[in-house]
Amino acid sequence: MADVRPPFRIPLLVLGFASLFIGVGAGLLRLGWAVPLPETELAALHGPLMVSGFFGTVISLERAVALARRWAYLGPLASGAGGFLLILGAPAMAGQALLAAGSAILTLASLTVFQRQRALFTFTLAAGAFSWLVGNLLWLGGASVFAVVPWWAGFLVLTIAGERLELSRFLPPSPMAQRVFIAVLAGLTFGMAFHAQVFGAALLALALWLLRQDIARRTVKDKGLTRFIAVCLLSGYAWLALSGGIMLAAGLLPGSLAYDAALHALMLGFVFSMVFGHAPIIFPAVLRVAVPYHPLFYAPLALLHFSLIIRLAGDAAALYDWRSAGGALNALALLAFILNTIAAVIRGKLKS
Repeated sequence: MADVRPPFRIPLLVLGFASLFIGVGAGLLRLGWAVPLPETELAALHGPLMVSGFFGTVISLERAVALARRWAYLGPLASGAGGFLLILGAPAMAGQALLAAGSAILTLASLTVFQRQRALFTFTLAAGAFSWLVGNLLWLGGASVFAVVPWWAGFLVLTIAGERLELSRFLPPSPMAQRVFIAVLAGLTFGMAFHAQVFGAALLALALWLLRQDIARRTVKDKGLTRFIAVCLLSGYAWLALSGGIMLAAGLLPGSLAYDAALHALMLGFVFSMVFGHAPIIFPAVLRVAVPYHPLFYAPLALLHFSLIIRLAGDAAALYDWRSAGGALNALALLAFILNTIAAVIRGKLKS
């Protein structure tokens, strides 16, 4: 069965970015900023829109491109449409059901990849997709967002870990390192299901494993795009370690300052650092457009880290104005990243 051509992938990406923009606005509304959203109730959907509506759609699209099967594109279509229904204020169950369907298709696509290539990294990618499916099914079944956050976080963490493990074939981990990685996977799974502090300990262990094993330790000494990606990765692992440490010490008590700090160190500091670093690779693969490197790539990354320092300092000192200002700067960093990527694509078009 033929693949879907790049122009027909763009609407799926647009659906995902709609969830990103509205999700960011919902987050700002929660921090007290006056954001003109179509529904004020969207503030409660900040997490679902960011994780399932945006990341779920983008990751599903990337997996569909890698698999090159048309049926796999039903995954990003379902999750993108699910996020869009939530934005429009449709009955929550309709959006939740579509998100669950999207995660089920991603899980099936990931299992197909695992069957093609039985390896630890493909298993980890499939485990990540399954974590997203479990979280979405629990949410569809009536569980609170707070209850499913560990599963959604596990989806992103396992997906990134699997992708980094795939690239580690250029610097293969020793058998002992692979056994440690498997133990970390077990800890993450147990933590997602039963105990936030175990989840935090596993995140901390994963960060230390990645800092030790990732090829970025060597490529950071290179130049240009290779070095930029390595800086994104290594700085992201530092945020992952901090998030794990906070969860290990304080758990995940909904509404607490530690909850805000741990989740945003993970979702923004770790996950978006990975996004910033991989965008120059992912966009050419998905859309067949060049994203030539420019030193300005560092500006959104620096702003992201600075904004998180401000936000987490506000959390640590119970300074709500600082946390709110940090949140606004978080949004500005994401906007700067998007604009920078668009500018790079334009530069690539002009050079071609």
